[in-house]
Amino acid sequence: MRTVKATAAAVTAALTATAAAAGVVAGRIASNAGLKAPPGRPLPGEPRLTVHSTAAGPDGHRITLTRDLAALRPGTYGLAGDASHAVVGDVLTAEPHSADTVVRRLERVTHGTLTPGDKVWLTPNVHVGDPKSALGLDHTDVDIPGELGVLPAWFVPGRRDTWVIAVHGLGTTREHTLNVMEFLHRHRFPVLAPALRGDAGAPRPPDGLNHFGETEWRDLAAAMRYALGNGARQLVLYGWSTGATMALRAAARSGLRDRVGGLVLDSPVLSWELTLRALAAARHTPGLLLPLAVRAAQGRTGLPSDHYGLYADRTAPYDSPYDGPEERTNDTGPHLDRPPPPTLILHGPDDTIAPWDLSRRLAEAHPDRIALHTVRQAPHAAMWNADPSAYEEALRRFLTPLM
Repeated sequence: MRTVKATAAAVTAALTATAAAAGVVAGRIASNAGLKAPPGRPLPGEPRLTVHSTAAGPDGHRITLTRDLAALRPGTYGLAGDASHAVVGDVLTAEPHSADTVVRRLERVTHGTLTPGDKVWLTPNVHVGDPKSALGLDHTDVDIPGELGVLPAWFVPGRRDTWVIAVHGLGTTREHTLNVMEFLHRHRFPVLAPALRGDAGAPRPPDGLNHFGETEWRDLAAAMRYALGNGARQLVLYGWSTGATMALRAAARSGLRDRVGGLVLDSPVLSWELTLRALAAARHTPGLLLPLAVRAAQGRTGLPSDHYGLYADRTAPYDSPYDGPEERTNDTGPHLDRPPPPTLILHGPDDTIAPWDLSRRLAEAHPDRIALHTVRQAPHAAMWNADPSAYEEALRRFLTPLM
């Protein structure tokens, strides 16, 4: 009897250990949804659409796509394929639609071809190339000395001594900044758009993983030093997604924080845990494994727990101790009473990757310093795409006092 009980206990222990090991592996795989999101590729959950046809119409060209909630989004988007890129406008409601298709305006085909059967996806990147090839804007390719090595960057000159430093986020490249480059140039702001660690031409992160802005913000700090060393008097930090997280971190931690005149945060990731869970869930990770994905991400990156929205606390984005050699130069400890710089948040409740409610709470915590421009029917980091005119008007109103 004792032998049977001992054998049963051993089998149970072995099965438990096997299940635990399998859970660790599953959590690690699930965490890749956020930690290894490649630049320029669709984020988990962005559906592949099929091109049914393209044709010329009385009011321009049109494209017929698979009917999906994504295909019905209002606004202007890039349409990317494995070997093509195009730009599509609003849904053409006057055109005949079948039960399983949607007809949108086809603004242009940037490169490649669109043929029936092609698989494509919507992307916030409307432009490809650089400021000159995409927008006709003269620019200089500059090298920024960064923590891990040289960061290539575009510099578009302007007459003002307030520079805008524009940083992209998850799933995009610095081409994303081209969406607002023409607007900023028209208002005479110099614009610096750096590549970040992990981007093409930039240094690779030591562990090869995304850290949701927790370490990448130092690349933004390097761009700040470059700008202030080359004629900038004041800075506006403009970030999308985890680029917005970098802007918050830099405004709190950088020794140059006093030169930050304003922040523009588009779809800010204010809880890396919730964003990781959302990305993993979009890859059909079972709900029971989502906590394991978060734990695996912490183990692989050293990210601190944010308790589902630490950045949304009243002072959290602005009370972090400074980090990095150059930031410690003027370190006098946490600044709990330090007000945030003037901030514009552009975000909406249809963002399934970075919860809009955290942006709303952050704005409510600082009503005298933070303005929230709510954009509906827009996916993550595509607030401009949903309504470019309204977006740019909110941006103009915010930037006018900083001109």
